[in-house]
Amino acid sequence: MKLLWILVVVTACWSTQLRSDNADADYFEHMPTANTYMLDRAAYKSKLHGFWLGQSIANWTGLVTEMDRVAAPFYTDDDWGAVDEPAMWGLFTAHASRIDYYLVPPHKVWGADDDTDIEYMYQHLLDKHDTSMLTAEQIRHGWLTHIYSNEDAPISKSEFQRENNLWVSNETAYYLMKDKGLLPPATSEPENNKDHSMIDAQLTTEIFGLFAPGRPDVALAMARLPIRVTASGEAESIAQFYVSMHALAAVSDRSLPLGEQLRMMAEKSRELLPEGSYPADMYDFVLDSYLQNPDKDDWEKTRDAVYRAYQVEGRGGYMYRQPFDAGINFAASLVSLFYGQGDLPETIRIGTLTGWDSDNPTATWGGLLGFMMGKEAVQGAFGGEPLSELYWISRTRRGFPDYTPENIGEDTFSMMAQRGVLITDRVIVEGMGGSVDLENNRWLVPLPNQSDEKNTAPK
Repeated sequence: MKLLWILVVVTACWSTQLRSDNADADYFEHMPTANTYMLDRAAYKSKLHGFWLGQSIANWTGLVTEMDRVAAPFYTDDDWGAVDEPAMWGLFTAHASRIDYYLVPPHKVWGADDDTDIEYMYQHLLDKHDTSMLTAEQIRHGWLTHIYSNEDAPISKSEFQRENNLWVSNETAYYLMKDKGLLPPATSEPENNKDHSMIDAQLTTEIFGLFAPGRPDVALAMARLPIRVTASGEAESIAQFYVSMHALAAVSDRSLPLGEQLRMMAEKSRELLPEGSYPADMYDFVLDSYLQNPDKDDWEKTRDAVYRAYQVEGRGGYMYRQPFDAGINFAASLVSLFYGQGDLPETIRIGTLTGWDSDNPTATWGGLLGFMMGKEAVQGAFGGEPLSELYWISRTRRGFPDYTPENIGEDTFSMMAQRGVLITDRVIVEGMGGSVDLENNRWLVPLPNQSDEKNTAPK
């Protein structure tokens, strides 16, 4: 990536300020003026590494129970460690036989899945095109270049048929681009895409929040077309909620426990959910159930209430269609968010047992908490033993560079995080009017003004 455009900020007062060389040190250093804040780039790289690692742990743990329970009776705490049951289509997961954390040791590889591979693709496209804002044409070309069709996909070794690793709205949008030449946002319009209300945009666009630290307005502008590849209406506002959460994570109040930080981020992001919509109703319902529950270990009580209120009774105007719905999985994700209280293993455990499309909400919070904690703290949360950073993108997608020809897989979380830092450089300069202090390895990021914040509201 070209760095000639970077404005290098060096002033005497900044050069005299203390800075830790520890990549997991407090990267949110201070407020140099009323309108800016400063972030440590080295620490941010560790946090991006933590994002990929935490998301992968949560993704592959949640996949064990994906679609096992999509209606009552659901799993409970007693099922943790038990033998996995088949999913609703009758198949068992191939990578684990028990409901437990899935951890990959060094020298083995994390496989790509749809919770990480399209985000990987978007990061690659931002890097390849030297841009902070992808065009509709760049998105379409990226999808058709890096995603298999059902006609040319490799044959699955477990199911013995071609598998392009796309489902519901992602697959519908892919074929609208491939066969009809449509571009986003047309690929998510209800008249074109019958699956526009499904979960897909949640798991493909959260990363845009991390490229715009502290600036949900910029993150949402970057994510607008990627979200509209697959989602419109309520599913779009749900995806915006997650993008906002990831952008706010960079500047949360680190003097507070992680659970309180997450609650404050969620309350701010709640403003993106239109009043009177079912996502707003779900947020308020789950939060109220959590707050009114005297037993904060009894997450099942709120999960079961979600099932009755929304899947059975259609509360708030929600009409359940499939266990892939953005709606029911949004409500489920809030159960693990609130009851997990910022504890990464507990949040993953609850998300894995909650039900429906259990790998997706779990991966969302695993990635977000992994970012907030950083690589070392993520490993520490699971016993402190080293975990793999190798990533196998060609498990599901094609046409990417092999950055690790000497190892299995094609990439590492460290290299992915470093490229993410360079993209964030560009976003801070081009998208925010901020600057990069390369001498001290930090960013000066302008705070949003009032008109910027108004622009985050859904159109």
